[in-house]
Amino acid sequence: MHNAYSHALDALLRDCCPPATVRALEHQADPQPLWQALLDSGFADCLLPEAAGGAALPLRELAPVLFVTGHHALPLPLAQTIFARALLHVNGIALPAGPIALAGFENDAAAALVADARHAQWFLLQDGERCLLLSAADAHAQATGTHADLTLRVPRPDGVAPAAFTLPEGTLRTLGACLHAAQLAGALSRVLDLTLQYANDRQQFGRAIGKFQAIQHQVSEMAEHVAAARVAAQLACDSSTGEPDPLRAAFGKLRASDAVTPVAAIAHAVHGAIGITEEYDLQLYTRRLHAWRVADGSERWWSRVLGEEVCASEGRNAVELVRSWSEPAQAA
Repeated sequence: MHNAYSHALDALLRDCCPPATVRALEHQADPQPLWQALLDSGFADCLLPEAAGGAALPLRELAPVLFVTGHHALPLPLAQTIFARALLHVNGIALPAGPIALAGFENDAAAALVADARHAQWFLLQDGERCLLLSAADAHAQATGTHADLTLRVPRPDGVAPAAFTLPEGTLRTLGACLHAAQLAGALSRVLDLTLQYANDRQQFGRAIGKFQAIQHQVSEMAEHVAAARVAAQLACDSSTGEPDPLRAAFGKLRASDAVTPVAAIAHAVHGAIGITEEYDLQLYTRRLHAWRVADGSERWWSRVLGEEVCASEGRNAVELVRSWSEPAQAA
């Protein structure tokens, strides 16, 4: 999942968002310098139409950009802001300069957990078909209480609050599932890289622990999950427009979320105690993996969505449905 856009963002984040910056932002450092660099780079407007009637970046070409944000554990909601700014632009609403977080409310839930929202200045919320753009103060977001957690708990907005615009119900949740599938794939890839490096460097009984068959078996299992998550994320983002197909997004989020628990467990088993220390980078990624796993629906939630779709498709078995859902997306 690489292209010219992702290479440019990767170079920017290597300079502006090393692990030390991620740690600082998790502990309430000023996010404005990093956010200004991202805003000036133009990545927040990837899905906006270009000047002189040009076309916006299609989702399948945006996917590597989303992947890179996960690979660097970016502690600001750039991916969410990209989609939010596109929606606001289409609906004729002035674009705020600050980071925007997305949240869709499930059924009658009183609140939603919004990943990477601690430094968001705006919240785009969807309640039914109503979409509301609220400042961070008006959204009344609350911290979860978990150590260095960037996720916030956002209560359902007042039913009488005026809507900024309307969207089909579930749109923001689908968008969130798609972008988090790509971010999960990026973070999972980074966890695999860290584990391989540690297994080759750590010596025990006179040789690298990566030479032991038990470690090799664990790492190979991890690699299978990481590869599957990456393919699933590509499927979720396989669209020639700026919007994902709901079923593809469901597939992608389900498989990427499903990979989190075994990959994180194996990574920490191979690393041992050092993996959870504040000074070591692994915990930056595994904590983010668990936050993104449940963001906009866990694997269990999306499994139910797909199961209900199968049950509603009379006359076609599950294999036929999966094949039809996985066919290459047609150009617009």
